[in-house]
Order: sequence, then structure tokens, then C-alpha cells
Amino acid sequence: MSELAGSRLRVALTFDAEHPDRAWCPPGNAELVLDTLADRDVRASFFVQGRWAQSQPAVARRIADDGHLVGHHSHYHARMPLLSDAGLEADLTSGFAAVHAATGRDPRPWFRCPFGAGFDDARVLAALGRLGYRNVHWHVELEDWEAWRTGDAIALDAVAGVRAHGDGAVVLLHTWPGGSGEAVGTAIDGLRAAGATFVTVDELEELP
Repeated sequence: MSELAGSRLRVALTFDAEHPDRAWCPPGNAELVLDTLADRDVRASFFVQGRWAQSQPAVARRIADDGHLVGHHSHYHARMPLLSDAGLEADLTSGFAAVHAATGRDPRPWFRCPFGAGFDDARVLAALGRLGYRNVHWHVELEDWEAWRTGDAIALDAVAGVRAHGDGAVVLLHTWPGGSGEAVGTAIDGLRAAGATFVTVDELEELP
């Protein structure tokens, strides 16, 4: 029996759906992630970049159609603190239009700052708030963007990170790295064996 049996261990798997910035991005990886989530009957939270949604409208639509939570991940994937107030508004507005057009969903209030940059910046958070958003950071970071991170290692670290944090853990993953595609199924199985249940970020009372 799991050492966590009998206690609540909710996990929010979150995926940043964006253009890749590293080499290990196999074709069809986002679809593999979605296939695995469907096979395991897990709903996740996806933070969708506007320009990515424009370039991958069918995949973006599938995220929504499969029942996952749709959030906003900016339009250009710039570091938010580097943008002026006008630039922040323009990026958020353009991204909203692209995400909404591709998915058919209003991503508000869920937003994730690219690279996490700005999650603790009062000016950025105020700009988000004016347009109806709140930033969702994370508790468990797996560095899945690194090509040397194997699926097995990512999955093991996901389970360990969730165990260390406890109930309400928000896990950061991405749709494009090959390691994430390899890891998702094993991570879900390992977390379930540890007594975890899967939720979307809107089901958690407290968020990072």
C-alpha cells in the first residue's frame, strides 16, 4: 500500500503549448501527449501560446475538444517584464484572439508567464489583472526542455516532486520535448500508484 494512501494528493499536470526552442521536438509530440492523456483518462491544463495556436489550429482545437483546461501563454512568448505597459496589453490581446479563434474557448482567467518571468513582478501581475487574468506558476519543474532529460528520468522526478510537495502540486511540462512525450504515461501511472488524483488548475483552492 502507498505510504500516501488515505491522504489527499491532488496533482495538476500543466503543459505549455508553444513553439519549441530546443532541438529535441519530434513531429507529433503534442498529439502523443494528448493521446496518452486520453488513454489514461486524465484532464490536464494547457497554457497555449497565441502564435502556436495559429500555426497548429487542429491540435489547439483538440486540446479543448478533449476536455482539457485552456489557458493563455502570451502571443509572442517574450519575457513579460521586458515589455512596456502598451506591449503587455498588445501581446495579451493578440494572444487571446489567437487562442480563442483556434480553441473556441475563452482562456481567462488562466495565464502563465513565458519562462515564468514576471510571476512575481507587480507591474506584470497588474497588467494581467486589468485584462482579467491571474498567473499560474508551478511547484514541480522537471527541465523537460533539456535534450538529455529522458522520459524515465522526467517521470521519476515528477513522482518525487509531487511526493515532496504534497496535495495541490502543480507540475510544469511542455508539449514539444520528446522527453515529455515519453514521460507522461509513466508519470501518470507512478503518481496513481502513489495515491494521486488528477485535477485542472481551476479545481485547486491555492495556486502558486
